[in-house]
Order: sequence, then structure tokens, then C-alpha cells
Amino acid sequence: MNKYLQHYIGGHWVDSEGSETRTVINPATEDAVSEVVMGTAGDVDKAVQAAKQAFPSYSQSTKEERLALLKRIQDEYAKRVPDIAQAITEEMGCPINTSSTAQSGAGLGHIASTINALENFEMVESTGDNRVMFEAAGIVALITPWNWPMNQIVAKVAPAIAAGNCVILKPSEQTPGSAQIFAEVLDAAGVPAGVFNLVQGDGPGVGTALAQHPGIDMISFTGSTRAGIQVAKNAADTVKRVHQELGGKSPFIVLPGTPLDKALPAGAGGMLLNSGQSCVAPTRFLIQKDQYDDAVKMLADIFGSKAVADPSKEGDHIGPVVNKAQYDKIQNLIEAGIKEGATVATGGLGRPEGLEKGYYVQPTILANVSNDMTPAREEIFGPVLVVIPYDDVDEAVEIANDTPYGLGAYIAGDPSLAVKVAPRIRAGSVFINSGGLDFASPFGGYKQSGNGREFGKFGLEEFMEKKALIGDIPA
Repeated sequence: MNKYLQHYIGGHWVDSEGSETRTVINPATEDAVSEVVMGTAGDVDKAVQAAKQAFPSYSQSTKEERLALLKRIQDEYAKRVPDIAQAITEEMGCPINTSSTAQSGAGLGHIASTINALENFEMVESTGDNRVMFEAAGIVALITPWNWPMNQIVAKVAPAIAAGNCVILKPSEQTPGSAQIFAEVLDAAGVPAGVFNLVQGDGPGVGTALAQHPGIDMISFTGSTRAGIQVAKNAADTVKRVHQELGGKSPFIVLPGTPLDKALPAGAGGMLLNSGQSCVAPTRFLIQKDQYDDAVKMLADIFGSKAVADPSKEGDHIGPVVNKAQYDKIQNLIEAGIKEGATVATGGLGRPEGLEKGYYVQPTILANVSNDMTPAREEIFGPVLVVIPYDDVDEAVEIANDTPYGLGAYIAGDPSLAVKVAPRIRAGSVFINSGGLDFASPFGGYKQSGNGREFGKFGLEEFMEKKALIGDIPA
């Protein structure tokens, strides 16, 4: 069993001030795979002090010095991709093919995007006779989730240190292994002591301490809306900046008359990726009534034929969901939908046939769903898709926006119509005809999906303060 019993603080691996540990269960086997230490407020304070000691020097480093550092991180990260992928597969059940590509590859993508953004970023702008300087925000706490561990860790760490900040990372206690490997990557790359710190632990023990700590200037949090609200409340007394990327319930609008064989497979694939455990997944398919029955049948065929298998094996299949709590939540939401009148077109309650162990969920299509039903309102975070009929485009837009979330939205069909519909959708990203994430474009949400933006130059700016320089300034 892997043991992650130390934190990385001030350039060294150090023992925790606490002795409590937690066991991580492999969701495919239900066996213990890792043991991780639960950090304390004392560990957080040590990390803050290390960051504060490093900040005066590092924040004044040049763009060229930070670019060189990022390129060293890029080289060291590439060496550890197999280790990162293995840790993700063991701890959260993502199939090894996906862990080795999309999951671990996202880290490399964000490093490259940050390098490009920093190379082209102007640290000083003119406002006529005066200037605006872009400077590091300060000591930044980064709290990341388990579902895309490297995507969210690197999407925060890379721009934060590129901007000149010193950071403290608290990864999910569900996926400590990939975070520890990432700390080893930064150590090998020669990140100056105190610029990057890792404190393992959970939300109550470490997340709360970070949010409340007066020595921290900013928090960047990705996770559930419920947890994000609590982080903001804990941060309020010290008036620190809080950046949040939270939940989603993204609509997938198939415009009237769109060929279903072109629209549905890509959307369904995006939903099934990572067993549906993606905040921006297209979880509500909106189909015009004339095409509704055909769409449900096609989606049922796609979901019903999707293999569910051991994530450690190569192949085009999905794995389990992350843990028993998540499995139980998904089962409860499927059951709620059935009780409210939804029809199971494929899948349903219980494990897939032949899998008696592990937190495997049947890929499920719920049809005859109205947008007021529980599975259409709540973020399921599993391979469960609801299919909702609409009369015309105006009603589709109304249903799409009838959600407390606003992270992503998808439109399939005539591009000339899609670009007219997109401005009417209240979401931070609108993907047209299977467009995927772009690490140079801003990513973040409207409404209860959060605030602030990540990726590329937008993520870089998020970790900066703007200082006005006014008066007698030499040319």
C-alpha cells in the first residue's frame, strides 16, 4: 500500500503535526490502496510561513526566470506521466488509457499554455501618461478535487507561480498519490524553497485552516458548490480574494432537424468520459419533440453498448465511480427519477451484469424527463444522462438556462444558428458541434458554477493584482 505521510513545506518533506491518517480505497477492488496523513492547522501555518519567507524574492523574479522554471517543470513532469497515470487509476478508478492521456496529459497542456501566456504577457500597460503594473497576488491557497486531479492542480499551480506567487496546495484526500508525485516533479525542477508547498488533508482540517488564515491573500477552489460556499464563508473575515470553479448541469441542445447520427455520438462520449465525473459534462440532452423518440433509442444503444470494466486494463471502457458515497448518491438519484416518472431507456439501478465488486454504475439513460425532476436539477456526477424534449428553440434556451448552474453548454446543429443561440445561454463556455476544452480560452462559470476564470492568459491574470502608477513617471 502506498503511504503519503509527509507534507512538502519549504522545500523539504516534513512530518505532520497531526497523527491521523486516512485510507484511500481502490474503487475497482474495494481494497485499500493508499494511506494519507491528515494535515492540521499547524501544518498550514508552517506552509504559510515558508511561503511568506520565499515571497519577497520570488515575486521580484523576472519573466525570463519564471519561464525557465516552467520549462524545467515541463521536462520533469513528462518523465513522471506513467507514475501519475497509475496513481489516478488506482485511487479514483479512471481507466488507464484515459489516465495516461487526457488525465495526465492535461497537466502538460496547462504547463504549455501557461508558458505561451507568460511569454506574450505584458507586465506593464500604459494608460496615457500613467501605467498599470501587473503583480503577484501574494500567498495563494489552491484547493483541488479528485475527478481530474492533474488538470485542476496544474491549471492552478502553473499560472500562480508564473505570476510570481507562492502557493500552498491542498489536493483531494481521495487522490493524494498524483499530488505527491507532482510535488516531486516541482522539487526535481528546482522550484525555490517555499514557492510551492503541499499539505495533504481534508476540507475540515486543512481547507478550513487555509480559508481562515490571515496570512493567505487568495484562494482558488475547485469542487462542489456546497463546499465552495463554505470556503467563501470561512474566507470572508479576512477579506481574501476567493476564486471558485464549482458544479455544473450542462445542457446539450440538439437544434431542430440536426442529423442525430452526427450530433449524438460525440455528446454521449463527452458524457461517458471519466464515468460522467466531470463538472462540465453534457448531462441534460435537449431534443426537439419530432426527433425525441429516435434520439432516445440512439442514445440507449450508445450507452447500452458501452463497456464497463476494470480500469487497470487497456481498452475503450469506463471504470467505476470514485467511492461508495458517490455510488450510493447516483443510485438514489436514478431511483428518484424513476419515482418521479422518468423512464429507464437503458441501464438503471445496481451494478452492471458480471461485476459484483467495485463501485461500478450502469451507463443509464433516463427518458421522458422534465426539467423539474430531481435528476435534471442535481449534479449526478456519474454516467447517467437525462433526455428532455422541447418544442422550439426558444423553449430549449429557456430549459437550458433553468438551472442554478452555468458552467458549460453544448449546441449541435447548423453553426449559423448555433452562434445566434450561444449568446442567449447563461454559461461560461458554449461548445458548438463537439468543440472541446481549449487551454488558451477562459474556463469558469456563471451563477452557482463559480466566479473567476482559468486557463491561458485569463488564468494568469486571475493570480495577479493590478497596481496603478500615477504621476511623475519617466518615459
